[in-house]
Amino acid sequence: MTREHADGFIAVDSGLNISQRHRLVDFAAQNQRPALYPQKEYVDVGGLMSYGANLPDVYRRLAVYVDKILKGAKPGDLPVEQPTKFELVMNLKTAKALGLTIPPSLLLQADQVIE
Repeated sequence: MTREHADGFIAVDSGLNISQRHRLVDFAAQNQRPALYPQKEYVDVGGLMSYGANLPDVYRRLAVYVDKILKGAKPGDLPVEQPTKFELVMNLKTAKALGLTIPPSLLLQADQVIE
């Protein structure tokens, strides 16, 4: 990223990335690059912003599937679902450190703003 002079990056959702979220967030901060992450856990440790599925909602919906299967439904007969609830989380402290001003209209849309 630094060699190619990228202006920022988007982290993909993966087990490796979430387990290394501190390193990814530190890398972005050290290189003064804004980054978008897939889960709020990145923003909780200093990332700029995240936009992704609301995991507690995903897990609740998963529980409904498990309940149906335990009551006799065949997994192959159940429809495939995608997340329906997403959340935008912003970290104003990180934005300030990067010299960024987040538009008020975007802050109003955020589900959570960390100051």
